[in-house]
Amino acid sequence: MHSLDVIDQWPVDHAAAVVLSGKNSDEGGRFRAFHGDQHRVFPLASVTKLLCAYAILVAVEEGAVELDQPAGPDGSTVRHLLAHASGLAFGERKVQAPVASKRIYSSAGFEVLAELIESETSIPFADYLAEAVFEPLQMRTAELVGPAGHGAQASAEDLSKFAAELLAPTLISPQTHKAATSVQFPGLNGILPGYGSQRPNDWGLGFEIRGHKNPHWTGLENSEATYGHFGQSGTFLWVDPSIDTACVVLTDRPFGDWAKPLWTEVSDHVIAGK
Repeated sequence: MHSLDVIDQWPVDHAAAVVLSGKNSDEGGRFRAFHGDQHRVFPLASVTKLLCAYAILVAVEEGAVELDQPAGPDGSTVRHLLAHASGLAFGERKVQAPVASKRIYSSAGFEVLAELIESETSIPFADYLAEAVFEPLQMRTAELVGPAGHGAQASAEDLSKFAAELLAPTLISPQTHKAATSVQFPGLNGILPGYGSQRPNDWGLGFEIRGHKNPHWTGLENSEATYGHFGQSGTFLWVDPSIDTACVVLTDRPFGDWAKPLWTEVSDHVIAGK
């Protein structure tokens, strides 16, 4: 069975998926597998954070902001906010814990970051994101239509262009990419939404890192180095650098218990190359 054929059995009205894997020496590109309407636009929910984090990393490299400049609660920095270590609550700008004491997943923190970019560049954040990420990657359907934490939309075709960028970065340096996909503030415990307490709850700069988390939304066979994000709109994107592979799945059914075994199954099918 093809690695994505199992999606046909999912209890969703619409789904689209893309797998990118390895180098194709004949064409200079990557092997790609597709499922569903590649042009249908889906809300991305928290997968939005990956796109916004990347734009913020571009801003860091341009010198508009610095990772270690103050932002958010007292003692917090851009780095803390990107890594969900600022102490801010999930949905409001309320401090729930001291900085870098625990991993509190915070959409509010990304709104703070978006406002910082606006103030430092005098460019509305949605425009900055478009100019920094969407336009150079030719992501024509991608748009931030709501908050920076969960308000983007895009097609599978366009999100796969971003996945390809993660596999071989062109918009940021290899050093910045490595930092973004490596654990920041190691050892912090916290709750992974939908999957409970994780000890530790590893995170990079906007990218969730699989590490030793169990349970998890990726496959049982994904490596500890796998990074990405999932969204409450029934969406996910992961990159497993150990096998040079990325997987994008978009659906129109909100995340719930239905998704947990099916997401793991399809990811393991992808890894197995079935």
